[in-house]
Amino acid sequence: MGWFQSGGPAAEAYRSLRTAVKFESMHRPMSTIQVTSALASEGKSTTVANLAVTFAEAGERVVVVCCDLRRPRIHEFFGLGNDVGFTTALLEKTDLVRVSQRISDHPNVALVASGPPPPNPSELLSSAAAKKVLSDLKELADIVLIDSPPVLPVTDAAILAQHVDATILTVAAGQTTSAELVETISRLRAVEAPLLGVVLNGVKEASLYNSGLRVRLEQSLAGAAWSNARASVSAPGSLMQQ
Repeated sequence: MGWFQSGGPAAEAYRSLRTAVKFESMHRPMSTIQVTSALASEGKSTTVANLAVTFAEAGERVVVVCCDLRRPRIHEFFGLGNDVGFTTALLEKTDLVRVSQRISDHPNVALVASGPPPPNPSELLSSAAAKKVLSDLKELADIVLIDSPPVLPVTDAAILAQHVDATILTVAAGQTTSAELVETISRLRAVEAPLLGVVLNGVKEASLYNSGLRVRLEQSLAGAAWSNARASVSAPGSLMQQ
């Protein structure tokens, strides 16, 4: 798995992220976490995959769920297929254990891929059946990580935010604009999404401080009524906590 390295700054960054999540879970239940972004290609799937393995390293049982029913990708990180998965469990009422796939290199991690693409993703995700499946997944693991679609193009992430304990937003350095960040957080706030924080991808710690990117990011968060953001910075990403 070339996307995950057990040593080095990247691994330490994901361990710091895991620690931040675990710390927040002491204050509120957090067994189901959605990871989303403003737009595509901002590192949400990479964050989900690496965070899953990092939690598994700490002895946690993890289920990764692909709810990006339009452009599923997370199964590719683990080298697995997408023939069955979340939509199979929903539409065919297949047992969740039967649609989950074990990760050979990481036995504590299981994947529920997206499954066959449905004609109406938003409607499917807003159904009572989807809510029940996500709830039932809690029985299979200590933590459920959901890879969801980006917020701005479609409503799927906003729908899913109402079924989870926390939402993490990924931001790509040099790609995500302040306006996109503000609009994304505003849309999540509008549905009372349980926002946990923002992960900044693709930036080294030194450049984060020297370029003023940290200041611009915090200004964007302030513009989205998140003025009390604080940063825990490490390469390649960081958790900006609420």
